[in-house]
Amino acid sequence: MTIEVRVPQLPESVADATLVAWHKQPGDAVGRDENLADLETDKVVLEVPAPVAGVLRELKVAAGATVTSGTLLAVIEAGAAATAKTAEAPAATAPAPRTEPAKLAPAARRLVDEKHIDPATIAGSGREGRITKQDVVRSLDQKPAGSPAAAAATVTRAGRTEQRVPMTRLRARIAARLVEAQATQALLTTFNEVDMKSLNEARARYKDRFEKVHGVRLGFTSFFVKSAVEALRRFPSINAYVDGSDILYHDYYDIGVAVSTDRGLIVPVLRDADLMSYADIERAVASYAQKARDGSITIEELTGGTFSITNGGVFGSLMSTPIVNAPQSAILGMHKVQDRAVVIDGAVAVRPMMYLALTYDHRIVDGREAVQFLVTIKDCLEDPARLLLQV
Repeated sequence: MTIEVRVPQLPESVADATLVAWHKQPGDAVGRDENLADLETDKVVLEVPAPVAGVLRELKVAAGATVTSGTLLAVIEAGAAATAKTAEAPAATAPAPRTEPAKLAPAARRLVDEKHIDPATIAGSGREGRITKQDVVRSLDQKPAGSPAAAAATVTRAGRTEQRVPMTRLRARIAARLVEAQATQALLTTFNEVDMKSLNEARARYKDRFEKVHGVRLGFTSFFVKSAVEALRRFPSINAYVDGSDILYHDYYDIGVAVSTDRGLIVPVLRDADLMSYADIERAVASYAQKARDGSITIEELTGGTFSITNGGVFGSLMSTPIVNAPQSAILGMHKVQDRAVVIDGAVAVRPMMYLALTYDHRIVDGREAVQFLVTIKDCLEDPARLLLQV
């Protein structure tokens, strides 16, 4: 009996996908739920599992093609044995030891196929030894300059090298959204600075106990998320967005936290962040970061969000003007904590200072609200007890 393999139902926000790689060819045996192909969308890479065990008889779509939900991809003969490719193989004198195939994240599998790398030569750093795209990139960096994998995409002209690489769908989508935000919103950025001394002291005092009790490291992100939620409560227009000639206000707080990956910046969403504890936030952010790195994050985890936070400080940025994640109306930018001389009660003191940036859509957010929003966050961070008392 033949079974059709079709593109799974794509999320409502995703119109189509690109079939980036086939992992099986006609005549190959496939196991139930074994990944047959990778589909790249605007946000994530999806796997296409085999619905039954059998033999892959025919591919209906070539790699590189654009597909939509329900597109026929391949045909499997259920329960058949893969004899076509093994008929001419000489009989083995002894059974060969069986080795388990390496577990690859979808993005890693695509790069392995492009560069013709043996996954067995790569050490996986993901969960249960899963090979991530970062692992593959690291192995390429360690290869000699003249190796085929390292030189596969390089063109030499007059002794100089250059590369022409098509944008991934994610990179193209990021580019399109950034241009769209600049073209459709009246973006303006306001700045403030926060003295991190009290927050540093509180974190240093409780971080070991926090980790022991909750099993997760206490970082700065949870404090910024909680501060943002408190500020959004006070200034609801910053938790809203323009929809045509209307303004859509949210009575919930879904906070997107930007995560940098090898494929580009993605923004997983903390649903109902106002109901999450500090430990819940730290666990969720750590989980999203790991999923983003190994390519297992889902579209649902990236969809929506009423406000976003991005941290350029982890890369050393002292100040920047982040671009709003449309259709949201604002985004908070965190930056590097740096010791600076400041005046405290008439005396010069050295304090750990951080610049904050709020980029906002001036169509819906007034300058007064934007400034007071940042001041609220500043107050919460400089006196963390405010977050507990909501004052």
